[in-house]
Amino acid sequence: MPTCTTRDGVEIFYMDWGHGQPVVFSHGWPLNGDAWQDQLKAVADAGYRGIAHDRRGHGRSTPVWGGYDFDTFADDLNDLITTLDLRDVTLVAHSMGGGELARYIGRHGTGRIRSAVLLSAVPPLMLKSAANPEGVPDEVFQQLKQGILAERSQFWKDTSEGFFSANRPGNKVTQGNRDAFWHMAMAETIEGGVKCVDAFAYTDFTDDLKQFDVPTLIVHGDDDQVVPIDATARKSVNIIPDAELKVYEGGSHGLAMVPGYKERFNADLLEFLRR
Repeated sequence: MPTCTTRDGVEIFYMDWGHGQPVVFSHGWPLNGDAWQDQLKAVADAGYRGIAHDRRGHGRSTPVWGGYDFDTFADDLNDLITTLDLRDVTLVAHSMGGGELARYIGRHGTGRIRSAVLLSAVPPLMLKSAANPEGVPDEVFQQLKQGILAERSQFWKDTSEGFFSANRPGNKVTQGNRDAFWHMAMAETIEGGVKCVDAFAYTDFTDDLKQFDVPTLIVHGDDDQVVPIDATARKSVNIIPDAELKVYEGGSHGLAMVPGYKERFNADLLEFLRR
């Protein structure tokens, strides 16, 4: 399997499809690079090089005990980009992967980066507070961790409902979508599952977003039941210079996997890449 060895000896698995300008995908929690297979094929078919990695402790990467914080995730991404000597890169990130993307730019700059795409992404800040009333209450994050620790297999099956807005009338979510979510979630370490909640709940990416100096596309569904659009995308577009926000009506948190929405996202991604 193709892997990149990080500076601390972790093996990061990645898929590398196609040839041309590189497009690097960072997955959300609790998924892995397989969540991007539709997009990998779309960009490879269109003449780009699509690369998607499994975050440490997820999928086929080393099931480590520690390092589940955004500084480490950003440095892992940098190790991948520099090992493959990628340049003129478009970074595409979903959910907590958006935090990885933001922190990468905050720590490593945009010398190798051409543009960025944030999909249903957690920046600038998820936690509800007096300064961020649109955010998610802390008790919700505590419940997520308790669910993982109590019986994670059933927890992931239950969580897939809100992740894809399968609880909405007329939704197009398939059982296959929900099964794929469970399969990927079960390939994440239990320690990673819990620690990642702390990471995406409490990390403030505002200063990282201010460092963006490349064209940025933000895509978010207005029925995202996991990452509220008003706390995240609608704020990020006002912080990032040269950012554009596209709101998908009725779109769920996992819209890039759902029939109908994923085709729309693929088209918007390819149009953005061609600019």
